[in-house]
Amino acid sequence: MTTITPPSAQAALAPSVPPAVQTSRWLAVGSLLGLIVLSLAWELWLAPLRPGGSWLALKALPLCVPLAGLLKNRMYTYRWVSLVVWLYFTEGVVRAWSDKGASQWLAGGEVALCLLLFVACALHVRLRLRSAVRNPA
Repeated sequence: MTTITPPSAQAALAPSVPPAVQTSRWLAVGSLLGLIVLSLAWELWLAPLRPGGSWLALKALPLCVPLAGLLKNRMYTYRWVSLVVWLYFTEGVVRAWSDKGASQWLAGGEVALCLLLFVACALHVRLRLRSAVRNPA
């Protein structure tokens, strides 16, 4: 005869996630959301390439793909996001160097968010793997 444990008891039996892993997870999700919002606001309202907005706002679309994976806490997503983010970092550096005015400052914000996203993803993967080695259950 098998016994069925209620979800509250299953949660009590599951190993707890270290706070550092949770912090790195939410930093990654927050910086990705910030990058999406910044990309849209930049190209549609704040400093678009053309008056009234530009098609460059579509650059935010690929950033929406990994959002579900980060929210579902999938390790593979953290790994590939830490590589893809360098494309946005490169765009931010180029536009911070070549643009003038508000666009230059927005590009600096993009660079900062990209660096935060990379560090958060790399830290999350490292901490999660270390936690899995310590608690093999």
